[in-house]
Amino acid sequence: MVSNNSMHDKFSINCRKCPRLAEFLNQIKIDCPGYHAKPVPDFGDISPRLLIIGLAPGMHGANRTGRPFTGDFAGILLYKTLYKYGFSNQAESNSMTDGLQLIRCRITNAVKCLPPENKPELSEIKNCNGYLSAEIENFKASRGMALLALGTVAHRAGLMALGLKSKDYPFGHGSIHMLPNNLTLYDSYHCSRYNTQTKRLTTNMFEQVFERINADLGLR
Repeated sequence: MVSNNSMHDKFSINCRKCPRLAEFLNQIKIDCPGYHAKPVPDFGDISPRLLIIGLAPGMHGANRTGRPFTGDFAGILLYKTLYKYGFSNQAESNSMTDGLQLIRCRITNAVKCLPPENKPELSEIKNCNGYLSAEIENFKASRGMALLALGTVAHRAGLMALGLKSKDYPFGHGSIHMLPNNLTLYDSYHCSRYNTQTKRLTTNMFEQVFERINADLGLR
């Protein structure tokens, strides 16, 4: 198990650190042979100013296509918003071959594999945290500044990867946390179907977060 936040792992789509997740993906590959059904790598600009951290791949989204937030409902609001605020060259993300490019932005997940019922266990979040640590280190090296956590799990995983305590930086939609090393952590509710359909997260609420990020990064 990787639980040491200072440990930066090199990501592999063949990772099998979590037996429960590996077994689950094996069965999905049998049931759905055309699905990616492996750990999903991060995606986007190699020199980003913004790193977005989601929860985990969706069953018929990233788990199917191999790209974060691609091909399912959760990605609809995210990619429309990224396009509106100049972080992508198109407003939709449908497949690995759709020509989408992110601009000054990169997307990853707290957990790289689809978990049963979309609920990763704490041990699985810890196992994956070395990958997130490495991604954040690369992000810092490229002079990135803004981290956006989509939901509580992503928020806590990002802090864990930085060796910081969640109690010092409590999650809240629209919250902004000044972190060490010139990093700023922005919080938003996850852009899931449930959150958007129940209006827990509206388009306006989500866009307000990006308005602030763009203003703070001097991109507008």
